[in-house]
Amino acid sequence: MLKVYNTRTREKEDFEPLDGNNVRMYVCGPTVYDYPHIGNARSFAVFDTIRRYLEYKGYRVTYITNFTDIDDKMINRANEEGITVTELATRFIAEYLAIAKQLNLKPATVNPRATEHMDDIIEMVDLIIKNGIGYEVDGDVYFSVPDFKAYGSLSRIPMNQLSSVARVEVDEKKRDPRDFALWKAEKPGEPSWESPWGKGRPGWHAECSVMGKHYLGLPFDIHGGGQDLIFPHHENEIAQSSAAYGIEVPVKYWLHNGFLTIDSDKMSKSEGNFSTAREVLDHYDPQAVRLYLVTGQYRQPLDYNDKAVKQAIQSLERIKNAADAMTGRISILEKIGSRETEADKKLADATRKVREAFEREMDDDFNTPGALSEIFTFVREINTLTSDVGGAAVLREAMAVLTELLGILGIAIGDDALAGEGEGQAVETLKGVVDFLLELREEARVSKDFAKADQIRDRLGTLGIEVMDTKDGPTWKMS
Repeated sequence: MLKVYNTRTREKEDFEPLDGNNVRMYVCGPTVYDYPHIGNARSFAVFDTIRRYLEYKGYRVTYITNFTDIDDKMINRANEEGITVTELATRFIAEYLAIAKQLNLKPATVNPRATEHMDDIIEMVDLIIKNGIGYEVDGDVYFSVPDFKAYGSLSRIPMNQLSSVARVEVDEKKRDPRDFALWKAEKPGEPSWESPWGKGRPGWHAECSVMGKHYLGLPFDIHGGGQDLIFPHHENEIAQSSAAYGIEVPVKYWLHNGFLTIDSDKMSKSEGNFSTAREVLDHYDPQAVRLYLVTGQYRQPLDYNDKAVKQAIQSLERIKNAADAMTGRISILEKIGSRETEADKKLADATRKVREAFEREMDDDFNTPGALSEIFTFVREINTLTSDVGGAAVLREAMAVLTELLGILGIAIGDDALAGEGEGQAVETLKGVVDFLLELREEARVSKDFAKADQIRDRLGTLGIEVMDTKDGPTWKMS
């Protein structure tokens, strides 16, 4: 049984999605005003790995990660460069997508932008005001923290300590220093949108509440992000969603990754002690960087230094050497013929055990260091046994399992590593198309159009795609 650590309850809990086999997952994405640093890349890799493992477990994951494309930092940077905020956003969204490709991140189901959801944001703010927990002053709208009694449920910061903990904006318009902005009145030189309170733009926290609801509904299963987002960003998200929509627990599981540190100090752009993801990926093999980023348990700090990345490079080389050895032995056996040996039995047993052990570790709150340890134990077995194995089928199965388990961690070897860009995209496109057709089939079944549902199933069958109906919803495989 998969267990996940829920920041809201401070406990490991059995993972049980709200809607059967479907998992709805939202991860806070980048504010696209600058190049992502390698600490940001850790968060990207962590939640991509979690998503991959959920899919491996048989769940159908809807994965949303946003682009914050309007906020104070973006406005300031755009003004400094003499360009529009939209031009700035376009540049750094392209950089994020390039980094995502190098880190082998699966494409999100949707990458929404804050500026695409102004109507949703305005609607939410209006509901908060109508429900008596928001107020407007001269075109600015604030959330009244003292009027929301459940405030602090995620961060567990006592109400009387909020002012000392939070970086409170000095603003004489606020009724209480702890209140936060839902909508900001227009200022000269800033982008703005029409609203019931005059032209302006949203506060930072508003966008994720509305985009989570828009794409996933409320409540949804998983909300992820870095530990620095617990307060105030995620705390404020909960408050907004609850106050506007009357949902006491808008998200079931809150997952937060630990910081990337340099010599035990938090990596931060404001401190200047950071390397951009681009600098790191240009200097090192991106696959080794991805491996490094998952060497630590996701909730714990991970220290960045050259030694750690070089160790990941060596580890990746060991894996590739083991894969090459199996490939070479398969080639030999195809020429001389197969014969069963004692090594075949041992490797088959090791192949079965590594999958079980990998799942056991990952089921414990996505324990990637434990999972990697099991993979390297398997690699040692491969190195010991491969030259004595007499059956090509045993080696192919070992290679398939090694490739599959590494793929869950975002590491590609063998055929996956050699596949062209078009082939990899084609696989993702196929998965997306089949999942979409199955959604249409489910809609047909719900509306009792069984002829249409059967037609979709049968047509997929003629294409070599077998549809299987389970108690948790339909799944499919290539037949």
